[in-house]
Amino acid sequence: MTGHIYRYVILEQHVGLFRGTMGAEFLFIGYNARPHRANIVDECLQLEDIARMDWPAYSPDLNLIEHVWDMLGRGIAARQPPPTCLLELRRALLDELCNIPQDQIDNLILSMPRRCKACIASPGRHTPY
Repeated sequence: MTGHIYRYVILEQHVGLFRGTMGAEFLFIGYNARPHRANIVDECLQLEDIARMDWPAYSPDLNLIEHVWDMLGRGIAARQPPPTCLLELRRALLDELCNIPQDQIDNLILSMPRRCKACIASPGRHTPY
């Protein structure tokens, strides 16, 4: 993904609209992947007056969506037979996403204070999460 694609697909089509529903308290969390830090992305966030949370360089532990991607990946890998084309993969991903129990998502969200404390205590290095 490039900064241009990230800006168009993520920021313009989703983040800006979501920010409008959240109001002034909205804080965008984007980690330090190269497309997330492209000048065109910074310009878009400034133009839309969207505040971005500072993200420590060594803190993938704070990115909860990575755990959701892992759950989806495990669900897809366990399918028998596995998806054989893009349409089947899309359907399987949607099925697996619907099968993730809400309490697992809630627990991830509730774990954020502990994750942040662990990250601060380990100067942004590895944590047990």
